[in-house]
Amino acid sequence: MSHFFAYLSRMKFIKRWGLMYNTHPENIQEHSLRVALIAHTLAVTRNRLFGGRVNPERAATLALYHDATEVLTGDLPAPIKYFNPEISRASRNLEASAARRLVEMLPRELRDEYEPLFFDAGGDGGHREIVKAADKLCAYMKCLEELGAGNREFSQAEKALRESVEAIDLPEVRYFLDTFIPSFRLTLDELG
Repeated sequence: MSHFFAYLSRMKFIKRWGLMYNTHPENIQEHSLRVALIAHTLAVTRNRLFGGRVNPERAATLALYHDATEVLTGDLPAPIKYFNPEISRASRNLEASAARRLVEMLPRELRDEYEPLFFDAGGDGGHREIVKAADKLCAYMKCLEELGAGNREFSQAEKALRESVEAIDLPEVRYFLDTFIPSFRLTLDELG
């Protein structure tokens, strides 16, 4: 018997942005789907427009699992997670232990297929940098949505995340920012 998917089904209970008021609470299951959609698009954009050779499906799959360890650890808010190097290191160690525990829940005959989803063995061809960029873009989009709903709680986070995503040195991220982000400042009627 394996508890792997029973644990993953609990992703819907892990709330993000725990220190902030949200007009629409977001859980890590919703977030992971959104990151997967954006990672796929970034990979397609890299390949089609910038001569890349990444696998969009691989990027999307990595994104689906990128926060899965939080079913064991919970979502540690960024101000705490990055408060100092010691806490950051402890957080990474905790995530690695949780990843190991999840992989060990799988039947032995499946583990080698899932291990690369949880552990970076290096030489992944740029897929993890795409997922990381997609994760940042999703956080920025969440801020824009909250601000659009009149929630000023996200104003400082929006500024910090805007600077963070604009500093990502990937042409597919710049393309995404220019092509898709402006629509997040529009109402449904304006999207027409």
